[in-house]
Amino acid sequence: MMETAVGWHVELEFEEDTHRTRAAAMVRLSDGTEVRAHGYASRHPSDSQQPRVGEEIAGARALNELAMKLLTKAHDEIDEASGRASYPLT
Repeated sequence: MMETAVGWHVELEFEEDTHRTRAAAMVRLSDGTEVRAHGYASRHPSDSQQPRVGEEIAGARALNELAMKLLTKAHDEIDEASGRASYPLT
């Protein structure tokens, strides 16, 4: 039987103006470390206003950056624990 020892909550916040959406993502890890990332989306002036689409794009980009930062953090911790350089996790 598998037990859950920890859970993560990812927070996403959005700021929007008429042509740009900014997303900020943050996850707090079980050791108290916070990892933060940002994503952006721009609307072309000829596109109709669809704020939800801008949020989805900016949010996805922020989550993608957050994922890469978590992979890098894990990779660095593996290297530190093993005392050798390893291949990057991608």
